[in-house]
Amino acid sequence: MKNNYLLAGLSAVLLWLAWPPIPYSSFLLFIAFVPLLVAVENVIRGDYKKKGRKIFGLAFLTGVIWNTASIYWVFNAMNAVLDVFPSLMVSLIPFTLAPLLMGLAFRLYYQMRKWNNIFLSFMGLVSFWMAYEYLHQTWELAFPWMTLGNGFANFHQIVQWYSITGVYGGTLWIWTANILVFLWYWQRKEKVEIYSQKILLGSLAGWILIPAIGSLIVYSTYEEHINPSEIVTVQPNIDPYGKFGSITPEEQLKTLTDLSQKVAKLNTEFFIWPETAISGSNGINEEEFREYDQYHKILEFLEPYHNGNVLSGIESYQIYEDQKTLTARPYGNVFYDSFNAAVLVDGSSKLQFYHKSKLVPGAEKTPFGKSLAFMTPLFKHFGGTTGGYGSQEEPSVFYSASGIGAAPVICYESIWGNYVADYIKKGAQFIAVITNDGWWGDTSGKDQHLQYAKLRAIENRRWVVRSANTGISGFINQRGDIVQKSSWWVPTALSQEINLNEDLTFYTKYSDLIVYLSFVTGLISIGLLIVRKK
Repeated sequence: MKNNYLLAGLSAVLLWLAWPPIPYSSFLLFIAFVPLLVAVENVIRGDYKKKGRKIFGLAFLTGVIWNTASIYWVFNAMNAVLDVFPSLMVSLIPFTLAPLLMGLAFRLYYQMRKWNNIFLSFMGLVSFWMAYEYLHQTWELAFPWMTLGNGFANFHQIVQWYSITGVYGGTLWIWTANILVFLWYWQRKEKVEIYSQKILLGSLAGWILIPAIGSLIVYSTYEEHINPSEIVTVQPNIDPYGKFGSITPEEQLKTLTDLSQKVAKLNTEFFIWPETAISGSNGINEEEFREYDQYHKILEFLEPYHNGNVLSGIESYQIYEDQKTLTARPYGNVFYDSFNAAVLVDGSSKLQFYHKSKLVPGAEKTPFGKSLAFMTPLFKHFGGTTGGYGSQEEPSVFYSASGIGAAPVICYESIWGNYVADYIKKGAQFIAVITNDGWWGDTSGKDQHLQYAKLRAIENRRWVVRSANTGISGFINQRGDIVQKSSWWVPTALSQEINLNEDLTFYTKYSDLIVYLSFVTGLISIGLLIVRKK
């Protein structure tokens, strides 16, 4: 088994080398799973006991090494506020949870191989894998950061067709290529030819090159419809760990307005400020925000800009007479919800609020409610609340007085292609990602988060304006090109004329259709397992 474990480790290394932010390494994804598939085939055909467990272990090992190497920054964020041991324990959740699901997909693949031909078995493997990825973006412990299709964020020129399939099209592209390479290699190694080697190579070349070349043609010929809007994005660069100890809410607001004024033009329509940019010592009461000094300072700042709007992150809360929501907590004779929210302020008295929906498990909500309540003391150190934030079920679009629709996407939400697409279907003409990537330090986490935003731009053909408290702020056009970006740990503001878009892509209209089709093949695979077992 030693050689098989080495092969599983080799797959993990290839996946890591192919992963963002390493530039132009994505083609390694087309062969990265081949060593693991060879190791699994060795076990299937070898004289081993408990083959299913061994195959599960091989896939789990690949997943753990790959995930740990790619998202090590999760531990980095924990270690900034916790000792090494508790930091490691919390970090094990994202490091090991996805690999467990990966191992399960391969375990089911082995069961299919026992009773079905290799073609049907591989159909099952791909279906089970896509089901795992979809589960990992929908359940209480959602963390779709490592969805395979995200791997092309560092080479977006060859995945312009994500405007049709989304990132799950990338997952299918990767897996099919790996299976064709494996079949060609295994037949050559065993000196057999069940499938024509020439047909396998030809199919592989066509499968990789046709989408890539087609994408490059689309990339080079794509033209944006001219519909300009002047936007400013601000990066105040405030240390998230010492935020209230080193700077007051009033000083933070002054930093934001001063940076904005340095690059603003009289026709600037949106000022994008980062996550939790507006705050108070105990948060902001949404019903009384107009009475706060911060609100009047923002109105004063906007006076020179006739069509100006401030789209900003805000730490807010609402008070209820009774427990109106599941997340509401008692405070004296009333209940309240805290929100990681966004707000749109314009020159009128109208206010629009959006409450972050995709909350970070542990940091912003306790997954599975009472079942994991014992971990609350650890979760709270990741910058969240001990009781969990309130949220809203669906995205909402902010509209300026002039009718421009903006998608207020808060931090972690930008990883969900289908959720961002819902903003666009509701009328958003550009995407505003407001975030705070400073929790992770100067690691690849901030770079991955930036590059994933390129995929949202392609899927929906919308400009992405990114405002990070600390991290990387900038502008991404409708092809996924980063047009402007800030440096790490540099307070700055950037100004850019973007093009608004109202057209809907195929992906925007139908979202993750390719996943739903894979559910059909997955059900067929499960049916074959049940029938054969009986």
